[in-house]
Amino acid sequence: MTDNLSFSYRIRRSQRASRARIVVKPGLVEIVAPFGISEQRLHKFVRDKQQWIDNALKKMTIVGSEENRFVPLEFSTGAYLSYQGKPYVITVKPSPLKRVKIEFNSGFVIFLPNSLPTTEQTDSIKQALIRWYKQQTKSAVEKFVQNHATKNNLKPKSITIKTQKSRWGSCGIHNDISINWLLMLAPPEVLEYVVVHELCHIQVKNHSSQFWAVVAAHLPDYQIRRGWLKKHGRMLMLAF
Repeated sequence: MTDNLSFSYRIRRSQRASRARIVVKPGLVEIVAPFGISEQRLHKFVRDKQQWIDNALKKMTIVGSEENRFVPLEFSTGAYLSYQGKPYVITVKPSPLKRVKIEFNSGFVIFLPNSLPTTEQTDSIKQALIRWYKQQTKSAVEKFVQNHATKNNLKPKSITIKTQKSRWGSCGIHNDISINWLLMLAPPEVLEYVVVHELCHIQVKNHSSQFWAVVAAHLPDYQIRRGWLKKHGRMLMLAF
């Protein structure tokens, strides 16, 4: 559908959707919507959001050379998905299970329920992958905290793995640490840097020279790790 717009888009119905939302990825604009919303309303929704979509597509051109670096446009057999900074092949297998199951052993195996409607498959796979990545992130973050917390007594009150589209991590006033699970797509040393960054905020609540000195005491090469995030972070944020 173009409707005199500068881009084309498609509409995908989903029983999981409670409202219409826009998904923009390289070469793809998709409107995910419940079955109860008419196409006429969805076309108006797109026209109202035209400027936002145009801006999102422009961002894609900035990172176009890295298209599909982390997540494929379609979760199908033979596609590649990033995990700890490396690409791993996806294999999709039919399954009698009632929900999508993810296994990892030198590659991703996605068990797709036979009873799942085609219109629901992409959303269901994505949600299953997010759950899997969050579990892996929690385990990895806890290990990094164990490795670094004893030095300078940087012990968080709690650790939370979050879905965020603007931040990699945070440290609250009560020393509650939150980490963005999308970092599990990046190399392990990048995740470690963000964990250490937030831990160091337990001691220094700002980004002064004192703060960076504490970070350097834990990770002498933190600037290299930080540089990776500055270079690839935008595409990483757009992965899911």
